[in-house]
Amino acid sequence: MPVFKAPLRDMRFILDDVFQATDLWARLPALADVVDRDTVDAILEEAGKFNEQVVFPLNRSGDEEGAVFSNGKVTTPAGFKEAFTQYGDGGWIGLGADPRWGGQGMPKMVTVMTEEIIFGANPSFALYPLLGIGAALAMSQHASDELNERYLPKIYTGEWAGTMCLTEPHAGTDLGIIKTKAVPQADGSYDITGTKIFITGGEHDLSSNIIHLVLAKLPDAPAGSKGISLFVVPKFLVNEDGSVGARNPVSAGSIEHKMGIKASATCVMNFDAAKGWLVGELNQGLAAMFVMMNYERLSMGLQGIGASEVAYQNAAAYAKDRLQGRSAKGATQPEKPADSILVHPDVRRMLLKVRAHNEAGRCFAMYVSKYLDLAKYSDDTEERAQAADRVALMTPVAKAFLTDKAFEACVDAQQVFGGHGYVREWGMEQLVRDTRIAQIYEGTNGVQAMDLVGRKLVKNRGAFVHGYLTEVRELIAQVQGDRDLGAMAQATADAADAIAQATDDLIAASAQNADEVNAAAVDFLHAFGLLCYAHMWLMMLQASQGKTDDFYADKRRVGAFFYSRMLPELEMRLALVRGGAAPLMALSAESF
Repeated sequence: MPVFKAPLRDMRFILDDVFQATDLWARLPALADVVDRDTVDAILEEAGKFNEQVVFPLNRSGDEEGAVFSNGKVTTPAGFKEAFTQYGDGGWIGLGADPRWGGQGMPKMVTVMTEEIIFGANPSFALYPLLGIGAALAMSQHASDELNERYLPKIYTGEWAGTMCLTEPHAGTDLGIIKTKAVPQADGSYDITGTKIFITGGEHDLSSNIIHLVLAKLPDAPAGSKGISLFVVPKFLVNEDGSVGARNPVSAGSIEHKMGIKASATCVMNFDAAKGWLVGELNQGLAAMFVMMNYERLSMGLQGIGASEVAYQNAAAYAKDRLQGRSAKGATQPEKPADSILVHPDVRRMLLKVRAHNEAGRCFAMYVSKYLDLAKYSDDTEERAQAADRVALMTPVAKAFLTDKAFEACVDAQQVFGGHGYVREWGMEQLVRDTRIAQIYEGTNGVQAMDLVGRKLVKNRGAFVHGYLTEVRELIAQVQGDRDLGAMAQATADAADAIAQATDDLIAASAQNADEVNAAAVDFLHAFGLLCYAHMWLMMLQASQGKTDDFYADKRRVGAFFYSRMLPELEMRLALVRGGAAPLMALSAESF
């Protein structure tokens, strides 16, 4: 049976030793009196306990039972409703929410850890509260106080849930061609009519109401994405006293039968002149939605890290116990019929790849969270603007690179088990199936790569990338004279120089051929992601200097593995970028 233990020791190392979060919070007036280290410790301990004891045990049973659709209703697997109620009662849904609406106001640097834990415990379950958090975030920054007072407090307690309804059968990435209509009514509401697909948690039995955020267009709206507006459409209308009223004409037509996350209801939602209310300004719906997209895309990266952490814990435990063959250097356990498979370098290669990714990815998620918090809470206008730029650059990397590497990590961990990894009882095949979706939803990873290279690199002439490289080089300058870190600092410097050159080359190439952007996107994102991991490892190694216990010694050993066995992939990726668009575009459409 699979096991899971929240990685609290590593989280505290990143929070305290690497980022010195307490000092950061103390200098931000909006957070100084809200969060302290003792509170965060209590939050982490309770998050670990609740998810290990309540949520994780539902992961396999939820996969086996799945969400069931019948006569327009969805029944979630046994135990989900009770766990969701406990999760809401515990204040977890409102942990990072605005206190004006009943939230606790914790910064992202705190919720990034609790999100990883719940995703590691049970990704299907995690999606139900996560979608409510995302919907509420968009509302809190764009909806009127009247709408927020009506809906947000009950979303944050878990009494009500939330969704985001973007995709339509003919419109996925290209939301500018959505057909859902919003017709103004005399009372200030709108009649919403259309069909949305792939709606996570669109229908379920976990809460007494579901609050949908729906993208739609008015009849006279401008063409394309400039004509999209955002509306709040409740499953049940809300009475003046805040109680649940009559059923709104919005319903689930079916649920999808999926490869993984089977306990999460992925619904087709039909809106038949359902009553909705405008969120924000007319024709500004995408802007409102993008408020929460940076957070949601980081959350997908956290789904990946959570899964690969569970994969590592189980694969490492299995490798210690599994006896197969003998060490090439001679028996290490002569009293037993065979040595553990940890004597084989290739098994260690797989495990170390997973672990090096987990530790760098966790640090990178905290790095992005730091800049999300600075962009939101800093009282320095310039610092807020610079932080927002860094978030814009790193969001596609957090979503795509973390999930690509996480899926690869889950497959490597599964491989450690050999044939046992392919059968259900060990839990590895479910991890592979569940993690695959993280590369697809919230914007496919190819689209994220196009965003990175097209919008965040070419369009601003590399300003975001070169700004980040300045930060990386500042760290290199701090440690390059260190006897123990000099080689890693130089490797990071070489990687930074290679990314700088590739950035400039891509800008020049795209001016000659627009296809170069898309052709280079995925490989550039992976090369850039590896530089980000090198940056994270250099920070972690710097924080480990002078500390002698095994935790820090192992950190240095895993870091050395990353630099010698993983970072060299960066140059391979950039060689693919240099291959250009021509080989990709040479075949005619008919030849495919």
